[in-house]
Amino acid sequence: MLLINLQNQIIFMIINLSNEHSLITNWIAEIRDVTIQSDRLRFRRNLQRIGEIAAYEISKGLPSEIVDVHTPLAIHKSKMLKHQPVLATVLRAGLPLHQGMLNYFDKADNAFISAYRKHHTDGSFEICLEYMSCPNLDNRIVIISDPMLATGASLVKTIEFMREQYKPAEIYFVCAIASKQGIEYIHQQCGNEIKIWCGDIDEKLNDKGYIVPGLGDAGDLAYGTKMQA
Repeated sequence: MLLINLQNQIIFMIINLSNEHSLITNWIAEIRDVTIQSDRLRFRRNLQRIGEIAAYEISKGLPSEIVDVHTPLAIHKSKMLKHQPVLATVLRAGLPLHQGMLNYFDKADNAFISAYRKHHTDGSFEICLEYMSCPNLDNRIVIISDPMLATGASLVKTIEFMREQYKPAEIYFVCAIASKQGIEYIHQQCGNEIKIWCGDIDEKLNDKGYIVPGLGDAGDLAYGTKMQA
């Protein structure tokens, strides 16, 4: 695990790909690779794997407690999670990453958010959030997943919506690839309270707000092309 200080403003967490989880570098490379992206099953599975590793790493810092476990022969004092987190994801692109986390946090409650880019004729876009289904998030640890952190606008809108309705104890965000601009925007809008976990960080966005080099549209690659909103 690394703690990275970006321009002395934000401390965020990133999996150390080269030292701690070299397999993630392979999975990130594959989801970027245009010669492999046509295999949707492989693309979704690689996102699941990244989610599984992220869940494992996050679990190390979550509160735990000692409980009595009755074996056939005796009682063993076992260390268990004190509380289950709430796993939240942004439809539809976030589903594979979410499933990977759910594979590990298999008792977690779940939340689903519909947030998307509504494009305008001048080439600009706005983030529309029309739906959120979730349990009570008060005093809960919430882990939001979305494969790409590009501009950061959809994540900020999601967090603002959550905070209008509830008071989460902590909010984590998990993605496969983040842009530096998106990370900076999260800090500007949300402060240091959001803990960002990502598989890799890219330098810039293009004029359409997509991460470069990035990987393209994660939702389309996972589930097929869609009508433009």
